[in-house]
Amino acid sequence: MDINQLSEIVKKKILDNKLIDYVELEDKSFLHRNHKTNNRNKFHIKLKIKSEKLKNMGRIQSNKLIFRILENEMKKYIHSLQIFFL
Repeated sequence: MDINQLSEIVKKKILDNKLIDYVELEDKSFLHRNHKTNNRNKFHIKLKIKSEKLKNMGRIQSNKLIFRILENEMKKYIHSLQIFFL
């Protein structure tokens, strides 16, 4: 899977959740290319999410929800996930 395919899947899964209004995905994998443990088949992703409901939910609960939504992608394609709420 390439980053464009992964990006579309992640955005669709997150936006299908009616609690989230907007999501932006940024590939940060290039920052880790020279690391010894880097896996070219897994990505380092930064998500920017706009959701008043998640923002009010608290960081731990909202992060758990995002990780639950992306459970399959986390296992197979994502090495690192940063989540920022706008």
